[in-house]
This record gives sequence, structure tokens and C-alpha cells, in this order.
Amino acid sequence: MSIREQLAGAGPAFTANGHAAIQFTTATPAGTTTSPGYHALKRDVHETVLDRVELERLARFPQEQVKQEIAALVNLIIDEQRVLLNDNERRQLTVEIYDEMFGFGPLEPLLKDPTVSDILVNTGRQTYVERRGKLELTDVVFYDDAHLMKVIEKIVSRVGRRIDETSPMVDARLPDGSRVNAIIPPSAIDGPLLSIRRFSVNPLQVSDLVELRSLTPPMAQLLQALSKAKVNVLVSGGTGSGKTTLLNILSGFIPEDERVITIEDAAELQLRQPHVLRLETRPPNIEGKGEITQRALVRNALRMRPDRIILGEVRGGEALDMLNAMNTGHEGSLTTIHANTPRDALTRLENMVSMAGLTMPAKAMRQQIASAITVIVQAARLTDGRRKIISISEITGMEGDIINMQEIFTFQRTGVDKDGTVRGHFRATGVYPKFAERLRVFGVGLPDETYDPAKRHEV
Repeated sequence: MSIREQLAGAGPAFTANGHAAIQFTTATPAGTTTSPGYHALKRDVHETVLDRVELERLARFPQEQVKQEIAALVNLIIDEQRVLLNDNERRQLTVEIYDEMFGFGPLEPLLKDPTVSDILVNTGRQTYVERRGKLELTDVVFYDDAHLMKVIEKIVSRVGRRIDETSPMVDARLPDGSRVNAIIPPSAIDGPLLSIRRFSVNPLQVSDLVELRSLTPPMAQLLQALSKAKVNVLVSGGTGSGKTTLLNILSGFIPEDERVITIEDAAELQLRQPHVLRLETRPPNIEGKGEITQRALVRNALRMRPDRIILGEVRGGEALDMLNAMNTGHEGSLTTIHANTPRDALTRLENMVSMAGLTMPAKAMRQQIASAITVIVQAARLTDGRRKIISISEITGMEGDIINMQEIFTFQRTGVDKDGTVRGHFRATGVYPKFAERLRVFGVGLPDETYDPAKRHEV
């Protein structure tokens, strides 16, 4: 029995009937039909469908049945308007209208494409994607900026957040966990802007990074040992350098019998341990109340008896609370920071601690940083789009007012090929780290040849 027949006694969900449903297939690639005439037709059919259905009641029925009924109604409208379309065009139109009603409109084909890592919508007229580290312009367009705004509002409302002229910026996430940032007028001058960082259904493992030559097997073994030995690690890197991916991998080495608390602005970490508690910040409501900051969550997490705390990224005063946690028994905690070098990461961290509102001498602040953090892992996105771990450094203490560091592994660039590929090699610096004894005590010590500077790994 069709949805229309089931609803006949309670008032129609469809006012049209009697047309055989076509098979609902996967959406065709973005940009298959991009002419103004096609977009006008799609908009007209879409509005007609919305006039003839009741979405709230329609959502109660199985998805496949709804797809078939939408397809039947679209076919009927096309026939009524005597539009000449072949079977492939009808299927494409049906899929796109269904996506408008129940998905994210023109973005759906891009969200279904596993090769796309970032979607960047620059107003309704222009959409870029990142594939394999390179940006590409797509044929995806919206009807207008109002159409894009509806998609943004649909994304934001699903996670209980809002965006309007009084609050024109928002961080959110898609149902699959992908990270979303949107900014609209008046802050965005030319129109709404939407950025989506894709969430990997199958998160990368350390073996994948070795295969991609983002690091070497000895470096991978060291990262695994650091996590198991409860060494506090700070992951540093620029935007898009793979900090969150690396944080996921480091988290994956945490033993299953530990209680782990994650704190993020938009939840995207994919921990697979059985005892993981996820906390997320919340922006203020329309009255300017109800905000829950990362700092408040870090303080609350300390009362939840965690073995480890994983902070998605330090951006402000929560840096002080995180350092306090690392210094008071929560060993093996992890966090990330935006910085281009390990030394820059320490400088930024010092600035963030000062944002906590406490008057603390610079030396005391640096001493707290040096005692809390043991290792800084620096990630970078090269000019050819590839991501690599370019440095693993150890903090060894203080010398006067300066935090001492020594580099354990490094990536040295040697040139660029004609096709733009960056050439270089990984190598150990020859420095034997102080944390090696801790690794041995925890039963994850590495052989001395791990730190042999004579071994180079070309990429």
C-alpha cells in the first residue's frame, strides 16, 4: 500500500496520485545539468512538490517508500507541465528534489563523494572542493543566496544552534560528524559563506600514514609508545595540516581500560575505546546566556575522575586549566594548537595562559608549561597538498627563562620536482630522548637504532 493510500483517510499527504513510481537511483555527479533553464525547472517542480505534500507526516514513513512517492509525484508534475525530459534527466531531477527536501540540496553529491575532504561554498554562486590536497572549482551552484541560507539554517538547527544577523557566525557539525563553519551578512560582505571539513567514515590509522609517507615506521612506533606510556603530547600545526587526524591516531593507542574525556567545540574525534565521555561547548542563546566554554568543561572534567583528558584544540584561557590537569595526575593527556613551529606553539600557549586572567610571572608560566608538556608533534601541509609530520620534539626543562627543546625526528626538504611535488627525507637527529627511560618503565621501550641519524627515508 502506498503512502498516499495510507493517508487517504486522514487527509492527503499528496494531492496527486495514480502515477507509477520510477526506481530511485544514486545521484548523478554534481554539474551534470547546470543550464539556467534546468535550474528554473528544478525550482518550479520543487515548489510544486512542496505545495502538494505535508513533510511532517511524510517523514513518518520508511525512507525508501518516501523516495518512490516523491519520484512518482515529480514524474506526474513533469507530465502535467509537458516538459520533455529523458529517463536519466527525470532521475536526476527526482534525486535533486529529494535532496532539497530531506538533505542538504546541491551539497549532497559532494557529501557522498569519498574523494572530497573539504567543501568550500563562496556564496551561492561558487563552490570549491579539496581533493588529494588540491582545491578544485565545481559546477555546484544554488538558486541564490537565500537558497544557501536555507541549507545553512537546516545544518545549524539540527545541532541546536542558530545563525542570524545578531549572531552571524556559527560552528556546527553534520549528522556524520563533519565539521561546519558558516558566516553570513553583515559579517560576510558578498553573501553567506560555508566551510565543511569532511568526517572520514573510516578514520585513518597509523599504518595509513606510513603508507602515505606522512611519517616513517620508527616515528609511528615512537608515537604509539608515547601514548601508551602516558606522555603528555601537544600536536601543533597550521589549518588543514591534519592535527585532528593525528590526535585521533594518538588517542587510538590509549588502553581500553582507561576512562577518557574529550572536550571539543564541535565533536569530531572518533575514539573507539569503550569508556569515552564526550563533552561539547555551547554558544550563548539569543539572550546572550547559557554559554558553556571549553574552560568550564575542562574544570568540570576534572571532577569526573578521568584517566586522560583530550582537548580538541586550545584557543584561550582553558590552556591554563589543561596544564593544571596535566600537572596533577592526568598523565597522557592530549591537545592541539595552531602554530607553524614547535617554538611558536610554546609562545602561543604562553599567550593563552595569560588570557586566563591570572597575574603570573613569565618564568613561572614557562615552568608550568615545561613541566606539563613533554612532546610536541609538528604537522604541516606541504605546497603540493601532502600532509606530513615534520618534527617530533622533546621539552627537556628550563634554562634560565627559556624552555629547552631538542628535536628527535625531522623532515628536511631538499627541493621541488617539475610537477610541484616536494622532495625531502625523514631522519632522526641522533639525540637520545630523556623520555626513553619512561618508555622502558612502561614496557614500550624502543631499540637504540630508532634514533640512528644515519637512516634516512626519502619521499
